[in-house]
Parts: sequence; C-alpha cells; structure tokens
Amino acid sequence: MQPKTLLADRISLISVSSTAKVSAEADRLRRAGEDVVDFGVGEPDFPTPDNIKQAAVHALDSNFTRYTAMAGIQELRQAVCDRHNADYQTTYTPAECVVTVGGKHAIFNITQAVLNPGDEVIIPVPYWVTYKDVVNYAGGKCVFVETREEDGFALTAAQVAAAITPKTRLIMINSPCNPSGAVVDDKELEKIAYLARDNGIWLMTDECYSHFLYDSQPYSVASIPGVKETVIVAGSLSKTYAMTGWRIGFVLAPAPVCTAIVKLQSHSTSNPTSIAQKGALEALNGSQDSVSEMLAEYHKRRDYVVGRLRAMPGVTCPMPRGAFYAYPNISGVLSPERLPTAMAFAEKLLAEKFVALVPGEAFGTHAHVRMSYAASMEDLKKGLDRFEAFVREYAV
Repeated sequence: MQPKTLLADRISLISVSSTAKVSAEADRLRRAGEDVVDFGVGEPDFPTPDNIKQAAVHALDSNFTRYTAMAGIQELRQAVCDRHNADYQTTYTPAECVVTVGGKHAIFNITQAVLNPGDEVIIPVPYWVTYKDVVNYAGGKCVFVETREEDGFALTAAQVAAAITPKTRLIMINSPCNPSGAVVDDKELEKIAYLARDNGIWLMTDECYSHFLYDSQPYSVASIPGVKETVIVAGSLSKTYAMTGWRIGFVLAPAPVCTAIVKLQSHSTSNPTSIAQKGALEALNGSQDSVSEMLAEYHKRRDYVVGRLRAMPGVTCPMPRGAFYAYPNISGVLSPERLPTAMAFAEKLLAEKFVALVPGEAFGTHAHVRMSYAASMEDLKKGLDRFEAFVREYAV
C-alpha cells in the first residue's frame, strides 16, 4: 500500500527547470528526425580545451579515482583562490573555498546554508530560473525587483535599497546576467555591497559569466574593501572553460559558511568527481587563451544576432553587455487571439519552425524570449532566418 501522500510537500515548492524542458522537447523532435536549431540551453559550442582534457586522462591513468576531501582537493581550492586573486585582486584562502558539483549546486548549497524559513531574498528581474526555486525550497521568500528594459535591465543600488526590509537576509546578483546579458555598473555594485554590509545582509554574486564582458573589464564585488564578510561568491568553470558536463563549481565565502556547506555536501554529493577536479586544476592554472578566444567569437555573434533581431517587425532588443544571450522583446508579435504569451510564441516557434528558445515567463517577464548565441554562425543564420519568417507571419 502506498502512503496516503505520495510525495513530500516541499517538492511542490520547485518546478522542473524551464531550460531543461525546452531542451527535452528539442531533443524529442531531433530524435524524430527534425532539423532543430537549439537556442535554448546556454552551453558553449566550443570543445573543452585539450590541456584540460589531457589532465583528466592523466588522472585516470594515475588511478586518481577515489574519494577526495568533501570540499575538494586542497590544490584545486588553492587554484580557485589564486585565479580569483589574479582576475579580481581578492584575498581568499582554501578555508574560504568549497568546490561544488557545478555552479547550480553552489547556489543551492548557499541558500540552504544561510536562509531560514521566512527570510526575504532580493532578486532582480529578469532572473535566472533556478534562483526562485532554490529560495522557495529553502523556505525563503522571493522579493523581486523589476529592472528597466530601457536601461538594459541593469540593476541599481536605489532599487535594492527600496526593497530592503527587516526580514531581508540575502541579495542575489548575477552580472553579467542570464538571461538578459545585463551588466551592473561597477559603481552600482560597490553601492550595493556597502548596502548589504551596513544592513547585515548577505550578498551573493553569481559570477558564472564574469569573464564574458564586451565593453568592460571583469569585476567582482568581493574585491571591494571592507565587504568580504558579507559577500558570497558563486562560481563555475562550466562556461568560462567550456566544461559544462564536467560539473565543477565553487563557493568563496567566510569560513563558517564554507564549513556549513561542507557539512551539507557530506550528506548529499560527498566530493566533486575526482577526475573532473584534476581537469579543473589545469583549467585554472594553465593557459587562459581559450577564454579570450571564446569572448571574441561571442562578440561577433552578439553583434550579428542583435542586428538581425532589431531589423525584424514587432521585435526590439537591448544590447547585451555580457554573457551570451539576447533577450528580445516580442510584444509587437504577441496578440490575444494567435500568440497571447511568450510561452505560446516559443511553443509554436518550435512546433512550426523547429527553433528552440526559452520564453520570458521562466525569467519573470512576459514579453521576451531568451536566445542563446553560443552556437555556430551557420546555426545562428539558419535559426534567425526561421525566426524572422515566423515573426513576419505573426507580427501584429
């Protein structure tokens, strides 16, 4: 006999990732023989650099296949600290670093470690899909702050200040932003960091795309003097080094937070994969040329994609300043009778033109779609040709 209630109540607090659902449907159509152009999942189309792959091969050949320390091997934690210091002039030590099973795991662990039921979390809109769900799962309350499209969706300290209450426990910043490509100006980040410090609030900076900036230099709020004790860095090697499947992320934070996260990992994932850790060690310590090469290519693709989108009827598109996503406004194509929502737009586009992208509802907006341009120029041209044909057919 099954229990009266089959599932735990808390599982209803989260939903399946919208990007994962789009990927699954695109994969189903592909297996059915359709020529799908997938702009849905944000994943570099570049291969992992050879030096990183060879480090993993060497780890296998050396039988480096046993458990490691729960927080990750000492050398890798030191390498994370050293790389962050070299890139952002921060001063972390291995005791303030935990290696996780990807950046998403880092963010999940952070929310579990610092949130109590009822704590408020300030999240700028549009937001990455996972933020809302992990906060809900931890028992927190999301406080959404609407950014302005005319400002390129860039968050300001004034917007954050207006959202702070006595219940605010955490501010989540993602710059460059997934899905919009928005970048928070350094001065605004500094003001936000001091706001968090002065109010005793944690500031989580999600730096997954921090190396992919088109008109400014990489920057971390953790480098600001006097704020380190209230800043938590969530990082990932997935995008920076084209290592999405390797599942290596990290947390940089005050030692008590790291200790709490290690405690959590000891009962969930244990250590990150030993072999992947050796690849990550080489990624951080080895040549960084691949990062600048990818950035240059993304820059060319961004200019092409945004130029195409801005020439289409009913479509506007702010210029992304970082990451590898365009976030066009399709309100001029939506209509109550034919395409009432961005979700309907995305579903019909995939069904009729076999182009996959993610509707804006997943990110907290209702008249946008996210288009990843981490794809070949051939696929970008083909997919945008189909997208334009669809838009011209349905434009109001």
